Amino acid sequence: MKGFLHNTWKNRNHVLMALPAFLILFFIMYVPMTGLILAFKKFDYQAGIFGSPWAGIENFKMLVASKSKFFSITKNTVLYYFLFTAVGTFLNVTLAIALDRLFFKKLAKTMQTIMIVPVFISYAAVNFIAYAFISTDTGIINNTFGTSTRFYSTAALWPWILLIIKIWKDTGYGSVLYMSVLAGVDSELYEAAEIDGANKWQSIWHISIPSLIPMITVMLLLSVGNIMRSDTGLFYQVTRNSGMLYDTTQVLDSYILNAIMKSANFGFTAASSLFQSVIGLLLMLLANFTVRKVAPENALF
Repeated sequence: MKGFLHNTWKNRNHVLMALPAFLILFFIMYVPMTGLILAFKKFDYQAGIFGSPWAGIENFKMLVASKSKFFSITKNTVLYYFLFTAVGTFLNVTLAIALDRLFFKKLAKTMQTIMIVPVFISYAAVNFIAYAFISTDTGIINNTFGTSTRFYSTAALWPWILLIIKIWKDTGYGSVLYMSVLAGVDSELYEAAEIDGANKWQSIWHISIPSLIPMITVMLLLSVGNIMRSDTGLFYQVTRNSGMLYDTTQVLDSYILNAIMKSANFGFTAASSLFQSVIGLLLMLLANFTVRKVAPENALF
């Protein structure tokens, strides 16, 4: 303790500079975590958080009250995570390499700007854009092909619709991070490969992709913590919360939001959030442990 205090005083200027960021992190990220106690209480507005009576694990029982429904929602959440992560990572890496090495190098900066634009469009606006394409009577798709597909009542079509929207909205922005990694690759490596007779595809396979693997690993490890969370705007607003689509579109976040809208049960909400966080934490630790065993240099810790 004496050594800690001595070291703190010795570096007091650095500590003072870091203090505002520490306070912001503490009050925004850690103090609100005291609200997790609601997961084990029956919230009473008059008594407040700490005065409300204990409910034990009743809120968690409510979450899994309908086992078939709970497992269906959890399955949707996990499958969408894997679908979006696998396709998104592949397209992010492919687009980053294409802009850096292949087809569009001269137009890279212009295309970067164009590709980033969708990420700034809210899902409230995306909802209307999607409706313009897939509405039954006035939709562009039905009018163009002369069909009358009822998209908002056909649940089987929505995994593909949501995937397309997710790709359109996030791929351009997601590729920027990988492009920054490629920008740091020594150009002499590519020149040496060219002298040795390697073509562009071979340079990409043996230089570009290995350079991206550490960043890909880190991004996947960070995303595992959110495996039980989904983009509420995508699953709630774009689907217009249509009950006929719940079989393939309802995930934990949209299910919780629907429950809040109906009953405003904050204990149930806190229990659901705690469940998502704990599962995400355990999976991230497991994934990091696995990576540390296979490739220690790519692990988070």
